[in-house]
Amino acid sequence: MFVPRSRHLLCLSLCLPLAPALACGPTFPMRLLDDRPQHLAQLPEGSFRFEISRLGQPIAGLKAITQSAFQVDYSLPDSYSVQARDWAERQGLAPAQQVLVGQLRKLDDARLAQQQGASLPPEINLYTAGAVAFGAGDHALAAEYFRQVLALPAEQRALRSTWAAYSLGRALQAISEEANELDDQGRSDTLLAARRAFAQTRQLNIDGFSDPLDLGIASLGEEARILKSQNHWSEAIDFYASQNLLGSDVGYSSLKQVVGELGGLSDAQLREQLKQPLVARLLTASLVSHQGWSFGERPESELKLIKLLTQGTAGSFDNADRLAALNYQNGDFATTQQLLEHAGDGGLAWWLRAKMALRNGDKVAAAAAYAKAAAAFPRDESWGVRGDYDGNYEDLKPGCRVEGESALLALDRGDYVQAFELLYRSGDIYWHDAATVAERVLTLDELKRFVDTQVPAPPPTPKQPDAYYESLPIAAQVRELLGRRLLREGRYEEGWGYFYTPERQAIAKAYGEYRHRAESAWLPTRRAEAYYQAGKLARAAGMEILGYEMGPDYHSLWGSYSLEIPPVQAGPFVSADEVQRQQATTAEPDMRYHYRYVAGELGNRAADFLPHTSQAYAAVLCKAARWTRGSDAEVAYYRRYVKNGPFVEWAGNFGMNCQEPDFGSANKRYLTQWLSVSRSALSEHKLAAGAGAGVVLGAAYLMWRRRAKTA
Repeated sequence: MFVPRSRHLLCLSLCLPLAPALACGPTFPMRLLDDRPQHLAQLPEGSFRFEISRLGQPIAGLKAITQSAFQVDYSLPDSYSVQARDWAERQGLAPAQQVLVGQLRKLDDARLAQQQGASLPPEINLYTAGAVAFGAGDHALAAEYFRQVLALPAEQRALRSTWAAYSLGRALQAISEEANELDDQGRSDTLLAARRAFAQTRQLNIDGFSDPLDLGIASLGEEARILKSQNHWSEAIDFYASQNLLGSDVGYSSLKQVVGELGGLSDAQLREQLKQPLVARLLTASLVSHQGWSFGERPESELKLIKLLTQGTAGSFDNADRLAALNYQNGDFATTQQLLEHAGDGGLAWWLRAKMALRNGDKVAAAAAYAKAAAAFPRDESWGVRGDYDGNYEDLKPGCRVEGESALLALDRGDYVQAFELLYRSGDIYWHDAATVAERVLTLDELKRFVDTQVPAPPPTPKQPDAYYESLPIAAQVRELLGRRLLREGRYEEGWGYFYTPERQAIAKAYGEYRHRAESAWLPTRRAEAYYQAGKLARAAGMEILGYEMGPDYHSLWGSYSLEIPPVQAGPFVSADEVQRQQATTAEPDMRYHYRYVAGELGNRAADFLPHTSQAYAAVLCKAARWTRGSDAEVAYYRRYVKNGPFVEWAGNFGMNCQEPDFGSANKRYLTQWLSVSRSALSEHKLAAGAGAGVVLGAAYLMWRRRAKTA
């Protein structure tokens, strides 16, 4: 085995830029195989976005937010919201009307705006005047204009109905906050009227009136704000959750803000609010998602809140699975077990039961619970992307994660094919784990049998011309992994057909043909040429046809990066048999870009079949040295040339400027080399040669005489 020379590595390291290493580098997918006990014991944090999606109820007929044609112009001084409003106001208007509305918007006198906009359609004229009044702070006058818009016949207010209702609600909100003459009842009545205006906004959206700014959805947040100000937290959460369900980022951020505001209540106030199921579920969603903290110890305030939430479940276990998860993450396993008795048959509940079974040492019960959890989680349920303690990322789909953890138990009991299947089903999420099992744990025949029966060749897709890295379907990735493994293990005729593209199949097939010819050709120079051509392919396309998907080559990372993965050792959830299988499939040599050393050795073998005095002998060793630059192999090939090879003019830069080997001249040199050796032997042993020749001639004469007498 060859190792890189330290001085080359030192020179290379000094040439590398330091800034990326000191700042931030690439992140890689999390591997479940890295620390199996930890991954089996850990319950990943949930997703706040996913958890709150379980809270709200869709509103029938209310259209979700869609991508509009509006494009912000960053060269303008106006904000995004103002630009979006101006864009929406221009829709449905003639160019002259668009210009006029833009001019009216700059006024601060609503009645003047109404007069100057008299040529506009009534709904546009009245709404614009109301908008001017609103901007000037005259909310009562603005409300009057908006009411006039809504009083028009329906066919005359198609463009501004939702606008008027929404703006009326906002104007009434402002009046309730600013009017000192209003008593509590008057303020309450004004807010009730504002809520009715927001409800009317949603109904107008449902009825099909123009709503390019999605004001029907925005009205949910405005009404929720009123409810929250009146201490109706549960109803406000319901509105915000519905707003979030319809695609509004404002709904999402508002719920996060509500969590913070609830945390600021006194203990007595909080206990009262926790009697409302939606309040308790929102706070649980925040805590189980690790909102407000990352890793390490929870703040004391959150520990207190967890106790309050758990105590509040007495007699009601509507959210028991989430509360069980919260207590499990907090290390309170006794409470977790109690809550799981009431948690139902959801995926999270069975996932927790599997982890509790492992804590109790019952792997059989854990495997059964994992299977039920995998069946209960919808395949499309996603908790988003999370990071782990080491800075790696995980696209957390709980169904896939559960199957990944099940795979760890399958490896532990020696069911290697099932372990690979469970990991493979995650697609790209745990591909590094699946590739490790396919490449290092399964036997070649086990992997081939699985691929042949369960992984049909996907149809080829055209490569994107601007794609820096090629991304293949997961089925193509596992088939190519098998193809490369077959080529590495000498099963050339079987291997080339598993590659994805015709071009790569042709390269793999040519490599196999050269390797076969190198072992079977009759003429030595033909064998040498075949070894050399195979070496050229191994060096030029080695990553594609011979590279390991994981270490040491990291085809999965396009060869651009490597991971620090310690050698596998027997221990918890790692059997001695698996360790033995992994050791048996270690790369030879076990070095980064191992196929370069394979290429160099093929060039070295080519030299075995060439005359030492030939140019081809020097050339193939030069190429072998070039292919393995910076290693002990390069030195070994150079020393072999110095010891046995002929003088060539380019030898002074051996391993850099190499000529192509001339195998035709080498073939002729076999005869000249044999004659030269024969002449040399004759000149050194003339007497012996003469005596030998006399003996041969004498024996021939005696045989002739004997035949003559017989005749």
